[in-house]
Amino acid sequence: MSKSDFDLNFQNKSVDGRIVAALERISQAFRVLLWQESRDYSLSPIQIQVLIFLLHHSNDKCKVSYLADEFNMTKATISETVKTLEQKKLIQKNYQEYDNRSYTIQLTKSGNAIATQTALFSKEFHKPIAKLNDDDKETMLLSLLNIINHLNKTGVITIQRMCLTCTHHEMSENEESHFCKLLNRKLHSTELRIDCPEHVLKM
Repeated sequence: MSKSDFDLNFQNKSVDGRIVAALERISQAFRVLLWQESRDYSLSPIQIQVLIFLLHHSNDKCKVSYLADEFNMTKATISETVKTLEQKKLIQKNYQEYDNRSYTIQLTKSGNAIATQTALFSKEFHKPIAKLNDDDKETMLLSLLNIINHLNKTGVITIQRMCLTCTHHEMSENEESHFCKLLNRKLHSTELRIDCPEHVLKM
């Protein structure tokens, strides 16, 4: 592609370009909503994101190395984020008995309260989505899953815990039906997950 999606002469002649531009506008909205939450609690957006992640994920994922991959940041940056959250008494470190250098990160009572409240920052997106009919929702979900899968395969984003990258997931030859070997049943397209706690990366 030789033209920028943000070149209006190209964008206004290209449906693909307008879709990319629309996705960029949506990403702006997420940033704005996160900034609003961070201002209210005197935290940075990444600190809010880490708190929300800790609230909803298992202990084995609540480590600096995993968080660095999750948010596509360096370990140093995440370590500094964790240090600040610890100083604010929003998280605590649980060291391993066999290795005092290794620890998982856990929310404190105050951290849990803030994470629970700020995790609702995306609620404004539900209003227009709720107005879509079921077929449009299914089409949107599948389209977004395929975009995320492509970005993951090309290395733009790292960790993904969705069905399409899971070893338990099988797709029919015509790529129209999905099967979960863990649940041992077919999955409707609208059941495909973005973030599954039982996800095992397909090798």
